[in-house]
Amino acid sequence: MLLLSGNMGLPLAVLAYGPTGLAPAVAMFVVSNAIHFTVGARLVDPRASVGKLLLTPMNVATAAGFAVAATDLPRPEIVMSTLRLMGDAMIPLMLFALGVRMVSVNRGSWRIGLLGAVVCPLAGLAVAMLVDRLLPLTEAQRGLMYIFASLPPAVLNFMVAERYGREPGKVAAMVLVGNIASVLFVPIGLAMALR
Repeated sequence: MLLLSGNMGLPLAVLAYGPTGLAPAVAMFVVSNAIHFTVGARLVDPRASVGKLLLTPMNVATAAGFAVAATDLPRPEIVMSTLRLMGDAMIPLMLFALGVRMVSVNRGSWRIGLLGAVVCPLAGLAVAMLVDRLLPLTEAQRGLMYIFASLPPAVLNFMVAERYGREPGKVAAMVLVGNIASVLFVPIGLAMALR
């Protein structure tokens, strides 16, 4: 599952490491999104063609962002303001869609939601501890890894489950309960990051 690395991970990286933590956190976010919208989407829909996966709006936007950054193309303020406005509106819209789905969630979904809310960060932190032992990471790399490992499942997971009809009620419950559980797991990740 994709972690909540954008709207929670990036601010936490800046909180823990200041402005210097933002660039590597954005890189982790981009890699996470790329994996989610290619490999993850292929797992959800094995019949999806590689071309179709590469042309998803998220991948096209990422490629366009890299192209603009690499070529230093001029960015008119009206275009940037419009993109910022649309981007700022997307998170509330995803949360609204999640809320609409929560109306139809049954008891079984809540149980799996609780399980996912606990397993996701625990598995992430366990993998981070293993990677910490195997790779020679700098202090900042190690810290960012622990922060991202402790994050809850992202709302985007629900959107993908809804799009492909893959038990969106259960995924919605995991996202909702996971975000509530992040009050416990994110401080653990921060403590491990900053030790």
